[in-house]
Parts: sequence; C-alpha cells; structure tokens
Amino acid sequence: MKFAGVDLSEPRIMGVINVSPESFYKGSVRNDEEKLVKTAVRMVEEGAAFIDIGAKSTAPYLETQISVEEEIRRAIWAVKAVREEVDVPISIDTTSARVAEEALKAGADIINDVTGLKGDSDMAKVASEHGVPVVACAHGEVGDFSDPVHTVIDFLEDSLTIARENGIEEVAVDPAIGFLRPDWPPWYEWDAKILANLTALKILGRPILIGVSRKSFIGAITGRKDPAERLAGSLSATGIAVFNGAHIIRTHDVRETADAVKMATFMRRFWP
Repeated sequence: MKFAGVDLSEPRIMGVINVSPESFYKGSVRNDEEKLVKTAVRMVEEGAAFIDIGAKSTAPYLETQISVEEEIRRAIWAVKAVREEVDVPISIDTTSARVAEEALKAGADIINDVTGLKGDSDMAKVASEHGVPVVACAHGEVGDFSDPVHTVIDFLEDSLTIARENGIEEVAVDPAIGFLRPDWPPWYEWDAKILANLTALKILGRPILIGVSRKSFIGAITGRKDPAERLAGSLSATGIAVFNGAHIIRTHDVRETADAVKMATFMRRFWP
C-alpha cells in the first residue's frame, strides 16, 4: 500500500507544523521563516515521511475564524518556504477549496480535509483537477451515540463515495479523533473506543491516518490540561493506534513518536 508515493508497508509519520497563532498547541506554531524551515528539515531528519501544514486551526472547540485571504497568505508562504527545503510530500490542512488550490499551486502535494470533502462543495473538484491524494476525516452529525466505530465508518464511506464520484483515486481515511463530540458518551470515551477498535476501519481498504498528538481527550484521561504536558499520553495512544493498524501517524513530536512507532510495529510482529 502507498499514499502519495510513500510506501506504507510499515507505519509512517506525518510531522505537523502550524502557522496559525490560534492553534490549540502553541508549541507547534512557527511564524518565523527560519524557524519554520528548520523545523521541517529537522522533522524529516527525525523520520517524517510527510509534512502537514496548517494555516488555520481546525480544532472544533476553539473560536478560530480568520478570513480566507489570511489563510491563503499564510498557506502560500509556509508551503513555498518548506517546499524549497524538503523533498517529502507536503499536505495542506484546510477546509477551504480556495486555500487548498493556492497551496497546491505553491507546492503542496496532498489535501487534508477535516470535513471529509463534505464542507466546501468545491474541494473534491480541486483535488480531482490537480490529481492529488486526499486525507478524508470522518465528518457528519452523530445519530447513533452507542456505536462510535460504525458511525465513523459510515461517515468515511460517504467521503469515499464523494471521492469516487469525482475521480479521486488516492484517499487516506482519518477517524477524526477529537472532532466528533456528541453530548453522550463523553468525547474522550468516544475517541478511546475508536482507537481500541481501529482494526475495524480496515474494511474500507484505505490507508488509516491517525492524529492523536497532544489532543484534549488525552488531557481528559490523564488530567493534563496543558497540551505541552501531553507528550507521554500521546505516545501511549500512538502505540495503541499502530498496534491496531494505523498506517500514518500525524504528530507534533516526530523524534519521540518515531520511537513509539518502532516499538509498536516490532511488537505487532508477534501478535498471535
């Protein structure tokens, strides 16, 4: 299995860099070009097979509205700067088709859409016209609160249908840890059930991408309110995700996550 030309016979890492000051984890933000480039180069040296750039926070619990023009400005600046220094695929994390298109023109290779092609009606068209892979997150109104896993699968199947109808061939599926927040069960239980049963997503026949890095469900379980204190919890969740079949791990902490991925991958060889 491959995604954006990267061999996924073993789990790979996607390093996250944000150029959005409003992002929930301030340690991921780079607004200085020198620091931005150094971070991207270091991530690749530490084992990142992809770099993911976000120009606007997509955290569902934050007030993060900025203009599309500002998001485009940030995205073009960051993608161009990183593209000149690294040769791994770059994904643009956005829900706007306009931002995605400008980022692709600037050198991005992948669209990472947390709305799973269901938000901006032009997103699938942009991906199709540029012939690029898409990361599609589970997105929709939760109806069955008792069954997180099959709800996520249903949402992702809808996104895969949209992709197929638009001729998009390469799609990685993301169960949207931290994004689906029903009133019940508590969101951290919802996310934990998804990770514990991640193997069920294999039915979709697509690469599985997981983003758990420093997210609020880790804080809720561990009692660590500050995202800066959630590295250990993130690594634990990463190991579980890899053991249960994740192909790509999206993280702010590449070096540490690489070790967690290696351990989980090695241990998985001995699963009966």
